[in-house]
Amino acid sequence: MKVALLSDCYPPRLGGIERQVHDLAHHLVAAGHEVEVFTATAGPGGERGGVVTDEDGVRVHRMAVRLPGGVPVNPLAPPEVRRRLESGRYDVAHAQLGVVSPFATDLTRVALDVGLPVAATFHCVIDRSGPLFRVMGHVRRWAERGAALSAVSSMAAARVSAAAGDAQVEVLGNGIDASWWRRDDDEVPRDIPSGGARPVHVVSAMRLVSRKRPLSFLRVLRRSRDLLDAQVPLRVTVAGEGPQRPLMERYLARYDMGWVDLVGRLSREELRGLHHRADFYLTTARLEAFGIAALEAHTAGLPVVAPRGTGVDDFVTSGVDGLLEPSDLAVAHAVARLAADDGERERMRAHLQEAVPGHDWPAVVRASLAEYRRAGAAA
Repeated sequence: MKVALLSDCYPPRLGGIERQVHDLAHHLVAAGHEVEVFTATAGPGGERGGVVTDEDGVRVHRMAVRLPGGVPVNPLAPPEVRRRLESGRYDVAHAQLGVVSPFATDLTRVALDVGLPVAATFHCVIDRSGPLFRVMGHVRRWAERGAALSAVSSMAAARVSAAAGDAQVEVLGNGIDASWWRRDDDEVPRDIPSGGARPVHVVSAMRLVSRKRPLSFLRVLRRSRDLLDAQVPLRVTVAGEGPQRPLMERYLARYDMGWVDLVGRLSREELRGLHHRADFYLTTARLEAFGIAALEAHTAGLPVVAPRGTGVDDFVTSGVDGLLEPSDLAVAHAVARLAADDGERERMRAHLQEAVPGHDWPAVVRASLAEYRRAGAAA
């Protein structure tokens, strides 16, 4: 099968969609398919203006134009992309969409116009933008023209369906290399509390931006510390960078929270090592369409504590391999409960050690191909 992936963003830009599109492209190629990416992101050497590069077996059409900050926008691209889609003998086009994706949105219409089967996957939470999506009507029109709509979680899919006039929207989750993240028994031992000498180690990984609610994260931790027996030491490590870091640092200093460490951005190898040594993972993000960072920690063997009603619901079963709660106060209580109960943490970890990961790349490739077949049947 020859697949055209349509995405505003692509490496070398950093971000969740960029990484997912890149990895999907290469796993499809590894499975024997031909993949070409159309993106408004310039290449690592500044390639733009329609230059086509071969990047480890994936042909990338760099449709970027020179804009301040390298913003991945090009309203002039559709005519040239249309010509390439018409002549390229593609079997399907797969658009990758966020809340604001002008390039992929334009190209979805182009792909439909040239008669290609189209799959469109939403990586976002349509929240306050829902009324705008309904007024614009483009997602509903895509569905009416046969596009196979999907989103990365059940929660996100429900929002897309509502914006598309209750159209059918399947769940097509993100993928990870599950075997790489999992911890083997012969690896370096975790930082397990022993006789009260070592602290219970809570970890999180996030971009320090307001959408991830980093200050709410710290407020939850502060409340958890108040709820937890003073004899139970607590240690928290937060991986990630972003504009909210100075606010977090001031909050930590104000409330004397020296037991919380902001370690900055870590490599994937460093993050995996952190997860393998920790006790459980915490997130307080609410507009989480999927929760790839939580999934990585979960696959590495960590119980996950999170708000209920996000993409995390699709891979965490509350009380079995984590705790999902309806409010920040309830999340704080869950953190205190799990920190105080060695037995519950170990029971959850044992379950995770035996569980078969549901979001490894072979499964995601199979699900993607099923969406392509659904798009083809509709077309």
